[in-house]
Amino acid sequence: MNNNTIWKFGCLILILWNAIQVMQAANFDRKKPFVDHESDLLQKGFLFPSDSVRTAVYWYWVNDHISQEGVIKDLHAMKAAGINRVFIGSNIRNRTSWSRDLTGQWFGNVKWNSDEWWEILHTALKTASELDIETGLFNCPGWSQSGGPWIKPEQAMRYLDASELRVKGPLKLSRQLTQPDTLFQDVKVLAFPVAPDYEQNLLEMPGAIITSSGDLQVASSFNQDKAKYILAGGEGSLYIELPDTITARSLTLYPFEYMNLKVEVQVKDGGEYKTVHKFNIERRDSVENPASAGFEPYAPYAHSLGELKSKFFRLIFNKIGKEDSRMSRIVLGSTPVLKNLTEKKLAKIWGGNPLWKSTLWQPQPAYSASVDVPQARQVIDISSFMSADGILNWNVPEGEWIIMRTGMRVIDVRNGPVSFEAEGLEADKLNKEHIQSHFDAFIGEVLRRVPEEDRKTLKVVVVDSYERGGQNFTDGFLNEFKQRYGYDATPFLPVFKGHIIGNPDVSDRFLWDVRRFVADKVAYDYVGGLTEASHKHGMVTWIENYGHSGFPGEFLQYGGQADEVSGEFWDEPIRNSRYENRGAASAAHIYGKKHVWAESFTSGSWDNNKSFSSYPKRLKRYADYYFAEGINSTLLHVYIQQAYEDVYPGVDAWFGTEFNRKNTWFSHVDLFIQYLKRCNYMLQQGLNVADVAYYIGEDTPKMTGIRQPEIPQGYSYDYINSEVILRDMYVRDGRLVLPHGTTYRLLVLPPQDTMRPEVLAKIEQLVADGAIVLGQRPNRSPSLQNYPDADRIVQEAAGRMWGDASTKYHRYGKGMVMKDLSLEEVFRIIEIAPDCLVDNPSVRYLHRSLGDKDIYFLTNISDKPVSFIADFRIKGMQPELWDAVTGTTRPLPVFHQNGEITGIPLHLEVDGSMFIVFRTEGLPSNKKGLSNFPLKKNLSVEIAPWMVTFEHDSIKRGPSEPVIFHELKDWTECDDERIRYYSGTAVYSTILTLGKVPKNQKLYLDLGDLSAMAKVKVNGEYVGGVWTSPYQLEVTGKLRKGKNKLEVEVVNTWMNRLIGDHRLAPEERIVKTDNNHWKADSPLQKSGLWGPVKILTVE
Repeated sequence: MNNNTIWKFGCLILILWNAIQVMQAANFDRKKPFVDHESDLLQKGFLFPSDSVRTAVYWYWVNDHISQEGVIKDLHAMKAAGINRVFIGSNIRNRTSWSRDLTGQWFGNVKWNSDEWWEILHTALKTASELDIETGLFNCPGWSQSGGPWIKPEQAMRYLDASELRVKGPLKLSRQLTQPDTLFQDVKVLAFPVAPDYEQNLLEMPGAIITSSGDLQVASSFNQDKAKYILAGGEGSLYIELPDTITARSLTLYPFEYMNLKVEVQVKDGGEYKTVHKFNIERRDSVENPASAGFEPYAPYAHSLGELKSKFFRLIFNKIGKEDSRMSRIVLGSTPVLKNLTEKKLAKIWGGNPLWKSTLWQPQPAYSASVDVPQARQVIDISSFMSADGILNWNVPEGEWIIMRTGMRVIDVRNGPVSFEAEGLEADKLNKEHIQSHFDAFIGEVLRRVPEEDRKTLKVVVVDSYERGGQNFTDGFLNEFKQRYGYDATPFLPVFKGHIIGNPDVSDRFLWDVRRFVADKVAYDYVGGLTEASHKHGMVTWIENYGHSGFPGEFLQYGGQADEVSGEFWDEPIRNSRYENRGAASAAHIYGKKHVWAESFTSGSWDNNKSFSSYPKRLKRYADYYFAEGINSTLLHVYIQQAYEDVYPGVDAWFGTEFNRKNTWFSHVDLFIQYLKRCNYMLQQGLNVADVAYYIGEDTPKMTGIRQPEIPQGYSYDYINSEVILRDMYVRDGRLVLPHGTTYRLLVLPPQDTMRPEVLAKIEQLVADGAIVLGQRPNRSPSLQNYPDADRIVQEAAGRMWGDASTKYHRYGKGMVMKDLSLEEVFRIIEIAPDCLVDNPSVRYLHRSLGDKDIYFLTNISDKPVSFIADFRIKGMQPELWDAVTGTTRPLPVFHQNGEITGIPLHLEVDGSMFIVFRTEGLPSNKKGLSNFPLKKNLSVEIAPWMVTFEHDSIKRGPSEPVIFHELKDWTECDDERIRYYSGTAVYSTILTLGKVPKNQKLYLDLGDLSAMAKVKVNGEYVGGVWTSPYQLEVTGKLRKGKNKLEVEVVNTWMNRLIGDHRLAPEERIVKTDNNHWKADSPLQKSGLWGPVKILTVE
């Protein structure tokens, strides 16, 4: 019976409720203390989070290993554990590397899209509806991204490419123009004049002498099957002697295949070579999905040299990594190039965890007037002279000309990881029409096949982290680009192929506009398109607003177009460099979204032997850390569908923590989930409190912001973007305000000198209305839109706002603009005290404001207990401590107030956490001897030997009879191998004899130490469970004088059994898993209950 039913039927149900409690005393169920009807609603929601507080899980159907019986049992197990939202994804571990240990075959028998697959999906959705478990579907097979076999080439991701023909006029030309690819959609045929020495390679000029040294091997010529330059060892050099002193302006390296190098460019000066340029270059693809690293993973690397005059050049190559680097060509040119062209046109996008500045490129130095590059006015559109079959008939004017046949090529990037049947091209992310077609082909087909009454809880369309690379062109690009930026992109299309048009600055500005255009389209057409399609069917979108393989968007805007946004964290040491969760939280905060999800406890066991070793106590630190980063909704990673009832530990993978019914401790996971729900409930209340909004700028791609200057301890922040500033932000009483109520005291600009005029105009208005802004003054626009007037507008507005360059702050209207100050200095000037200042850096916090209530979450991320003073920016309120592990709440008697600050002495155990809640008025007490954490004293108790009953079946194979433990000990210290390598549940039973039971004192059962989780009964009554230290339960009123029966049901992990099986002959091994990296001599994991067990009292 759930609590909502109790409240609905009230007193008439109390009798039945009490009867149920008596019946449940014989079972190990979750403890739910009774709450009076008059109790505060916030406290009720904390004690018993309702079903609206959803704990979700990725439910992966892996390698076609699914069954109808399995999905039904999985869902019932989830419901019992407290999981009430599941996201179904069909994927594979990969195609080549897993073993056949599990079922004797790589793939199961239920093929994706088969009749049986549809029947099982129908069963899953119907069963979830019956259990009131909300369901979601990944928007396509695989976890990334949005594609499938239904995507046609003209609906797929595409990029602009071109074939080139160089001709000399005057000439009456009639020639077939080549296509770069068979799948090619023509865009424009262009022609532009070039100088005779345009793109000349100085290495190939007559009289040039080329030699090599060290580990650089140089072939006499290049062919398609062999690289011309191979760096086989650690370092090699290429020496270039030209016939005369010549100005070199560019160096372009053409990879043959993999290339990962450090490069130095040297010129000879006074008889010695001196380094004038250093850079690194990396070119490689993704093994699993090559185009996810970029549609040109082996694109040439072009480096701008400025203007180097010399006769002698030296190129030094140092190998990075173990593989040889191979190049097909090296071009030292007098023609300038755009530095980082490949990245600027999105052919290669940063993977991993890119920094904010990763996509910022400094302007290239201007070239002398003698450098001849094409101008935009010289680029001629000759498309009308080409026939449908690609034959160009055109009268070439006098001079050297380059003719380009431009068009779109399909990017061969596919959804995945999936079986062959489910694989197809990725849908065009820049075209809402194609996204709608994609939605209709998969989600729409589910809606058509499964009757509405059998999918009542199907509510969510899921988009995982972006891992499928970029694109830079789409249908209607030229028209929409002109509407958005006010100029025609046609003359600048040669820039995509590396030709500078106008000058490097103009060409860079064009590419900036392209990247911003792509980011906007990815947000509005892709995410927005999926959201619109979902809403038509009463569904919502859930999205991770980042990506580790070529994310082409802006993380805040991208997440803002979805209904729900999510971050991600792994079961791994906490790293401050992980940006996904603060990025998700910021997107939710600035766009007014209640939920900040996180894909939680993801792991990779391929290299660190984590399989089946994790358990909730170990996971808690990560959850708490990211709760303090803003996460308030938990999605567990991962529940893999358990298709086979006779296989243990069951179907698994190299990724994720094993949240499934075949895992040993899943029977106890409700204890952990109850904690997560309580934390989620509290952190979903009201609004996030942050003093600083860090503006991320408008450069794209962008996956994080920058905190410069850094936020001081005791304050919090969000990242904010142009869209929200322009559309939503206003000033009230000196605060920056968003429509849903979130406010900030300070807007901090990023450390760059560019800003579009419309953004600066809005910030100028905010300052005039009373806002405070910190940052350097911009002096130009990054865009080609309205160039060069836009630069002048920016400079004039900046002059008004920043005033005299010598001053660090300048009042403007009702507000102020500051620069060259730390945030500590700024907060002193504007008199903003820390929100939560703790005298220990190991304590992290988060603050939510709910009307007249304030909720602070604090957690200790160190390996030691910490006692500390926390100063809260709260006045005249009584602090309370709310413990999400136990569900208890209590006022804190000891605190002090100093002006606007309330100081409280607090204590947190290792990995401990607490909520400090201010909801009623209160003043400090003058009473002596009070403590916020009174000491607990040992109560004399006699404990009989323990009788321990292990599971004994064909899988667990513990001792068949109960074992007597005269002293508690770790199972791995037992001589009996049935215990030492045991994995499963064991029930400890003993008699506690108390000489007396103190009155007016609380009693606690302290189990000492154990692994991994336990549920407890006292005198046959369930009193709760423990899963994290301190392993204590309040048992006030449960113990009596004399003899008391104590039962402790302890469960460990599968790890020791997996190790033990390696010690057996193959035919005797009982566990079957695809992911057992353990060895016979691997260290065992401490298990069981080893105490010491005590009874504690506190007044």
